[in-house]
Amino acid sequence: MHIIGAGPGGLATAAALRKRGIRSVVLERSDAVGASWRGHYDRLRLHTTRRRSALPGMSIPRSYGRWVRRDDLVRYLEEYARRHLLEVATGVEVTRIDRADDGSWVVRANGGRELVSPVVVVATGYNHTPRVPDWPGRDSFEGELLHARGYRNAEPYAGKDVLVVGTGNTGTEIALDLAEGGAARVRLAVRTPPHILRRSTLGRSAQANAVAVRRLPVWMVDGMARGLTKVTMPDLSAHGLPRPKAGLYTRVKQGAVPVLDTGFVKAVRKGRIEPVAAVESFDGPEVALADGTTITPDVVIAATGYRRGLEDMVGHLGVLDDRGMPLVHGPRELRTAAGLYFTGYTNPISGTLRELAIDARKIARAVARTTTG
Repeated sequence: MHIIGAGPGGLATAAALRKRGIRSVVLERSDAVGASWRGHYDRLRLHTTRRRSALPGMSIPRSYGRWVRRDDLVRYLEEYARRHLLEVATGVEVTRIDRADDGSWVVRANGGRELVSPVVVVATGYNHTPRVPDWPGRDSFEGELLHARGYRNAEPYAGKDVLVVGTGNTGTEIALDLAEGGAARVRLAVRTPPHILRRSTLGRSAQANAVAVRRLPVWMVDGMARGLTKVTMPDLSAHGLPRPKAGLYTRVKQGAVPVLDTGFVKAVRKGRIEPVAAVESFDGPEVALADGTTITPDVVIAATGYRRGLEDMVGHLGVLDDRGMPLVHGPRELRTAAGLYFTGYTNPISGTLRELAIDARKIARAVARTTTG
C-alpha cells in the first residue's frame, strides 16, 4: 500500500502498519521527511508537550525539553523513519488518484509513474499550500509582500516597518519575533480577535486541559475557558485587542485554535506590537485598513493560513466538502471510496501530533481488518 506525505502523519501511519506486518511505501514530493516542518520559521517550538507529541513506538528525547524546537522535531522525524525502517520514496509528487476497474487505486505521480495499491493513505498535511487573500490592489503594493511560509527570522527586517496580517499562533509569534529582533515598528492586523491562553499555568499545560475537556459540550467548555481567561490573562481591549465575542471551543469548532502566549501579550502591553484593523486593500505604498485608516509599511507578512491542496489529487472522487476538506478522516472511509484514508486534516484543540498518533494506530487497525478479513 502507499502513503502520500512523509510528515508526522504519514510516518506514524507507516510505522503503525509495519508493527502489524503490513508493508507500505511513503511517497514524498520533497527530498526529505518532515518537509513542512523544515520550512517553518526559526523560533518555532511546539505548543504541545514533548510527551504528548510523540509518534507511535518512539518517545521524543528528554534532552529536547518540554517544548520541542523545530529543528529537534525534524531530527526526531528523521530518526523515527530510520528506527522503524520505513520505506520513504522522495522526489515523488502525486498528482492524481483514480479508482481502477478492480477496485484498487491508481496513484499517478511525476515522471509518468502509475502505482497500483489496494489501500492509499493521504497525509499531505493541513498546511500544504500557502494562501494569500486576493486583496484589491495587492499587486500594486510597492513594499515587500510575502506569506508567512517565506519568513525565517527577523534579521532581514531590522529597522523596517512591518505589518503582520493574521492573529493565529503563526502571526502572533512572527510579530513577537520581529519586535524582539529589531524591526522599527510591528503592527498586527486583526480581523477577528483571537482567544489567548497561557501555554501552561502552574505547571499544567494548556494541552492537558484541552485533552481533558475535548469531549465536553461546547457551551460548557466555552464557559470554563471564559472564566479561566479572565483570571489568567489581562484584558487587551485598550490596546486594540478586545476579548472575542464567540466562545473558545465554538471558535475551535469553526477551525480557529487559541493563541498560546509565549511573550506576545507582554509585547502588546508594552506597545512593541500594535494591533490594528484588518487589511482591506492596497494602493501603491499604502495599505487601507477596515477602520478607514491607511498605513505605509515597508513589509507585509501574510500569516493567513493554508489550503489543503487536495482538489487536483482527489477532488473528482467526491471525497471533499465545499471547503476542500476530506469528508472523513482517520480510520473512517466512504463506501464510494473504500480503501482511501485521510489523516492530518483537522486542527484539534488537543494537539495535532497527538491526534495523528492516535489516527495512525486506528488506520493500521482498520487496514489490518480489511486485509485479513
